[in-house]
Amino acid sequence: MIEIVQSVVALIVTLSVLVTIHEYGHYIVARWCGVHVLRFSVGFGRPLWMKRGRPPLLPPPPPDQIIATRSNVALEGTEFAVAGIPLGGYVKMLDEREGFVPDDQLHLAFNRKPVWQRMAIAVAGPVANFLLAIVAYWLLYSVGVTGLTPRLGEIDDGSKAGQAGLSRGQEIAAVDGVPTRTWSDVNMQLFQRIGDTGRIVFDVHEGESQGTQVYQYVVDVENWLADASEPYPTRDLGIIQWSPPLPAKLGSIVADESAERAGFLAGDHVRSANGEAVDDWYDWVEVVKASPSRRIDVEIERSGQFIALSVVPRPRTVNGKIEGFFGASVELVALPPDMYREVRYPIYLAWIPALERTWSVTTFTLNAIGKMIMGAISPKNLSGPITIAQVASASAESGFETFIGFLALLSISLAVINLMPIPMLDGGHLVYYAFEAVFGRPVPDRVQEWGLQVGLFLIVSIMVLAFYNDLTRL
Repeated sequence: MIEIVQSVVALIVTLSVLVTIHEYGHYIVARWCGVHVLRFSVGFGRPLWMKRGRPPLLPPPPPDQIIATRSNVALEGTEFAVAGIPLGGYVKMLDEREGFVPDDQLHLAFNRKPVWQRMAIAVAGPVANFLLAIVAYWLLYSVGVTGLTPRLGEIDDGSKAGQAGLSRGQEIAAVDGVPTRTWSDVNMQLFQRIGDTGRIVFDVHEGESQGTQVYQYVVDVENWLADASEPYPTRDLGIIQWSPPLPAKLGSIVADESAERAGFLAGDHVRSANGEAVDDWYDWVEVVKASPSRRIDVEIERSGQFIALSVVPRPRTVNGKIEGFFGASVELVALPPDMYREVRYPIYLAWIPALERTWSVTTFTLNAIGKMIMGAISPKNLSGPITIAQVASASAESGFETFIGFLALLSISLAVINLMPIPMLDGGHLVYYAFEAVFGRPVPDRVQEWGLQVGLFLIVSIMVLAFYNDLTRL
């Protein structure tokens, strides 16, 4: 129950930040363009809190729009509201299409503004999200981002990586020509290749000294992980992160899973399985994975005593294969200092890698959306609010650096999605305004009504699919 509450709170905080920044982009540019904003709302539905701003000091109408007799309708200040459904927000502007506008206020209406100003207001929300991501990455690179050195552990000769020639002790210097200073960089580049057919090129340093000599290794892939609902690129390739000797000693135990039901406790040291010695954690993992729904007779060491237990791993499907699941993590062993790598820039230079990171995540998001539309990767990768809540909660627990990085990633995703040419989204409005700018007349009302229906159908369909994917992951 506590975990659920934490996830919900993390979701609300995360979405509130992203939505507020997004809508503030629309709001501030509308103000700059002389459009009166009626309401600024974070969330949908009935307002839980609302405050009205001061009546605006707005410029008088242009000379050709001066009305001889003024109306009796006073222009009130903007309503700032927080509503009960925290899955979005909106900025409502003065507009003749949404209600009566007095003649002496027409120059403040959104629909009366030049098309270039309406385009600027529409694009301002996504731009604000991009700026949030840049600022977040700038902050991270200013204080320093710590990651693990991409050094390889034991590589199975039969895996894709092993067949390509990769081996223990090597350090990945680049993937497809893009430098990889940490494991995070490696994962980002490999995720870019999901759904592809072709060659993945690894540049690696040889040996523990990691000298300047670089060697290339090539892994051929075909429709790589296209059908995977939860793709793990490094696992599929057989790439293992280097670690010191890792005894088969249990860390945390997952509630109501096989390990807990069989009587295992945190701190237990697995010594043998079915009469065979278990040398390290990886030996134990292989035994478990190979034994779905099959009994394993285990000898453990607990507080200096040897105890016999039996466990039947729960079967689960991973990338189309049925594997056993034990339900316990390993007791972590401290890594040596040289396995950590800090990426830090002076404050006045940190904006350069921040821009590069924002660009790379943006192209990655566009690439993933394009592959999903073309069927190159599974739509099961689409995530909804439940997954976002879980990741947000885990990111917050992992610390400031992880949460800020996740916030930047989500902000870029929100910006990219809103720029898609779907009616109801900012990108759909931009298409309409571009049509008006080119042809000198607005899109016909009937076309806009039809587009509204299509856009609503697409958005609801995507949301339903995202919710379904979330539930199946649970």
